[in-house]
Amino acid sequence: MSKPVRVLVVDDSALMRKLIPQILQQDGSIEVVGTAMDGAFGLKKIEELKPDVVTLDLEMPRMDGLEMLRVIAAKHRLPVIVVSAHSQQGARATFKALALGAFDFVAKPTDALSVHLAEIGAELVAKIKTAGQTRAPKLPVEVWQGERRIHKAPTRKMIPPTQIVAIGISTGGPNALQYLFSQLPADFPGSIIVVQHMPEGFTEMFARRLDECSSIDVKEARSGDLLLAGRALVCPGNRHIEARRSEPSGLVVLEDQPLVNGHRPSVDVLFRSVAKEFGGHATAVLMTGMGEDGAEGMGAVKAAGGLTIAQSEESCVVNSMPRAAIERGHVHRVVPLQMLADVLYARCSVERVRPKESPVLAVSGRGAKEPDVR
Repeated sequence: MSKPVRVLVVDDSALMRKLIPQILQQDGSIEVVGTAMDGAFGLKKIEELKPDVVTLDLEMPRMDGLEMLRVIAAKHRLPVIVVSAHSQQGARATFKALALGAFDFVAKPTDALSVHLAEIGAELVAKIKTAGQTRAPKLPVEVWQGERRIHKAPTRKMIPPTQIVAIGISTGGPNALQYLFSQLPADFPGSIIVVQHMPEGFTEMFARRLDECSSIDVKEARSGDLLLAGRALVCPGNRHIEARRSEPSGLVVLEDQPLVNGHRPSVDVLFRSVAKEFGGHATAVLMTGMGEDGAEGMGAVKAAGGLTIAQSEESCVVNSMPRAAIERGHVHRVVPLQMLADVLYARCSVERVRPKESPVLAVSGRGAKEPDVR
């Protein structure tokens, strides 16, 4: 029998220091070894108790969570899961924490100071278990932290894309996407749709953050948004997203269907739609993340003639999602994060040699053949 994951809970709320351990210790594979009321006490407890994982509130007196996280990242190299306030301020602090090296986060319910905190119990337990099995956290690439913004032209031509690039991503996703998008040029000829497993209320700020560090345009998706060259659409939390063929360039539709693979949004829903609608003009990318969401949908894209790409294990925070697709035989190429922007640009630029006004709509979406860029 494997040893339980040893967890330290750091939160300035006495009620949270009581409720979170109660939730975690319902799972026999987790042992809460201690609690701390702020970052300063938390650092002392790390030295004393040697936990495997830390859960961390960010808003605390004396030493807040961000300052504690900086010390952990520099000295202890422990995986940290942020327990974040479900607010705009909480979202902003959470993205800073992820940029500093936090493993992942869970969002407290709006009425977090109640028994409804148990609603996030299963998610928190799953992330703690995964974090406890993961190598020491690191930032393999430079992550944008808000010190600079990309200056863009106030308007951009509405150009149909050459390819529809569908990306599925989860744990480790915010940093990985910030790096990827910062590497794409303003004239990127494809259109990108992103499903990032993230709670409702966080994705709008996340999309704005991506837009600020990117030369392409990034926004949270709304039903009817067009698929345009140089545009990325991020699916809102708690909605599914599908791509549809429509003149002149295709569009996205948001839906409130049941959870798929335990998720809404689900990567499988997105991948199956781009396979059906765009076939050989679809590129599916599975990046860092927990679970198996997207593996079967990636198989549909491959069967329809599209290109399928998995992020390499060594550049993932968690490799479960890419590995699930690789093990099923659904992946054409395995690409490190540092090379992914170049691969996508090359893939989407193939159509530029073809004098077609609207490449993604110029052929049947089922089984259309692409030149080999694999």
